[in-house]
Amino acid sequence: MNQLVPITASRVPKLAAAAGEQAGMRFLEFFAANIRNPHTRRAYARAADEFLAWCASAGVPSIGAVQPVHVATWIEAGTRELAAPSVKQRLAGIRHLFDWLVTGQVVPVNPAASVRGPRHVVTCGQTPVLDPAEARALLDSIDTSTVVGLRDRALIGLMVYSFARIGAALGMAVEDVFTQNRRLWVRLHEKGGKRHAMPCHHNLEEYLTGYLDGAGLRGDAKGRRSGRRAAAPASSRARSSRKQTPMR
Repeated sequence: MNQLVPITASRVPKLAAAAGEQAGMRFLEFFAANIRNPHTRRAYARAADEFLAWCASAGVPSIGAVQPVHVATWIEAGTRELAAPSVKQRLAGIRHLFDWLVTGQVVPVNPAASVRGPRHVVTCGQTPVLDPAEARALLDSIDTSTVVGLRDRALIGLMVYSFARIGAALGMAVEDVFTQNRRLWVRLHEKGGKRHAMPCHHNLEEYLTGYLDGAGLRGDAKGRRSGRRAAAPASSRARSSRKQTPMR
């Protein structure tokens, strides 16, 4: 339960507690029942905690007394310290929280609904990209004489040739590597429960089959290809480049 609810009952913000038991419970339910992604839950919990602490220091008596001017002032202060995407994320968290409180009849209106965040337009990607030579050097540097090395090469190769997120790669099971039309395919478990299947590049096929055969996982249809803890060396190696790689 501690992983599900980032703010325990003993840490309900004073402004939420001041509005009554129903408000405090509704506040906790927002994070426990309404948000499924753990990263979003943590980010929104931090934004809510900081915003309500700021409101308390500004003399707001309870969460029901929060007005649009309070939200706008807090957002304006954030633009002087944080990047625009961070401020927009914090505002989104506050909006969703108060939407949840409105539907739970804790507050009559959403004070954040009319507040506009900073403008942020992305015209091109900013993520650096490995060129083919760098990608090849990274993959060739892995010692494949051990099962761990085979696993690391398969994991990094999967991200290189499929553009898979690290979370999607680590969430794969053996059954997510399958043969279709005489080609090897992979099935990625993306955000929101979506599944994305794609054929493998011939190099990726070699890496995946090498790991499955080397680790003796061919018959383990439900087994994990690599758990989060087990794959830590590979994910650390991949993150060390701080770059994404195009499919080659």
